[in-house]
Amino acid sequence: MTVEIGRGKSGRRAYSLDEIGIVPSRRTRDPEEVSTAWQIDAYRFELPLVVSPMDSVVSPATAVAIGRLGGLAILDLEGLWTRYEDPEPVLAEVAALDDESATGRLQEIYTEPIKEDLIGRRISEIRAAGVTTAARLSPQRTVRYYKTVLDAGADIFVIRGTTVSAEHVSGQAEPLNLKQFIYELDIPVIVGGCATYTAALHLMRTGAAV
Repeated sequence: MTVEIGRGKSGRRAYSLDEIGIVPSRRTRDPEEVSTAWQIDAYRFELPLVVSPMDSVVSPATAVAIGRLGGLAILDLEGLWTRYEDPEPVLAEVAALDDESATGRLQEIYTEPIKEDLIGRRISEIRAAGVTTAARLSPQRTVRYYKTVLDAGADIFVIRGTTVSAEHVSGQAEPLNLKQFIYELDIPVIVGGCATYTAALHLMRTGAAV
């Protein structure tokens, strides 16, 4: 099913697992002739898998491994990999924390500032492996760090927050203008953190992949 997004733009409706029922039929198809490939802009992926930008699941090494399998793993540029030169000991400590001490210790760990040189280095590590490189920033930090992301050679830019909308009103600071920002970028932008169909359409009209 194709959905009109805006003038000259359309998108295909996606389905969740509970919306699909597989039933027997009189005709079957050879599995070798079935494609589960998908595409963002010029980037094609053979494995229908996008791995969330979370410290608990994506490291540069994980991103490379997923990329070689045909999927896409997104590195969180506000996580431990851009705050610590070697985050492995910190990750091991976090894994061993009990429920009572976890929250307080995590807050302490994430007070370490983000380092721009580590942003560039982590992206370069993934890119050097020859896989499509995707990196994530929150809307609040996009303007500050996006040039570093582009200079490091990221293929896909991901803007993801808890809740992201096409228009944001704030009396505290100038909000990120998604439509202008995406228009001026030469690489595809994925925007995430929308919970409704309508919000997704509004974000797609800014030029984002949602």
